Amino acid sequence: MKTKMIAPSLLSADFGNLQRDIEMLNQSQADWIHVDVMDGRFVPNISFGFPVMKTVQQFSKKFVDVHLMIVEPEKYVEEFINHGADLVSVHYEACVHLHRVINLIQEKGAKAGVVLNPSSPVLMLEDIIADVDLVLLMSVNPGFGGQKFIENTYKKIAETKDLILSNNSTALIQVDGGVNLENASKLFEAGADVLVAGNAVFSTENPERTIELLKI
Repeated sequence: MKTKMIAPSLLSADFGNLQRDIEMLNQSQADWIHVDVMDGRFVPNISFGFPVMKTVQQFSKKFVDVHLMIVEPEKYVEEFINHGADLVSVHYEACVHLHRVINLIQEKGAKAGVVLNPSSPVLMLEDIIADVDLVLLMSVNPGFGGQKFIENTYKKIAETKDLILSNNSTALIQVDGGVNLENASKLFEAGADVLVAGNAVFSTENPERTIELLKI
């Protein structure tokens, strides 16, 4: 799978014109569509669930990347996959039985990712890294869009890359939070494969051009 991929986050889309925004992403150089699901318990915000996923499933022609910021994600992963998720990422901090959840996602036919909050060390992934398809490093504290990027993320990317290589893992590295035109190239250079961008894409006058620029 190629690297230097951009996954625009629908959290920053116009929900009054969601079909329009998804179709814009279909026409753009975006590689994935990122769907942030929040439950108001694991994070202090509530976003959306299956009704929005139905819209994404109906109109998206891109790889659908679902990030579950919820407690007990094992209760819902199968339904998200049934609603079109190609990849489901769950938080290390939210899973008591992480291996079981990762295996469930993969058994149901989707790629499986594990997410680390900014304060969680990379070494926590040592026993799961060989089993996952993706590691998502949060570069802001999850729950809200538009937050300031946490600079320690560059160090964590390097540590994650080392862990992947030392365990012969094929996992991709994704970064989510505060990604913009100023830091995208530096994140790719540090070893990131996929960047999630919300406000940086949807707040611009020409989102399609912004997506192109993020990949340079």
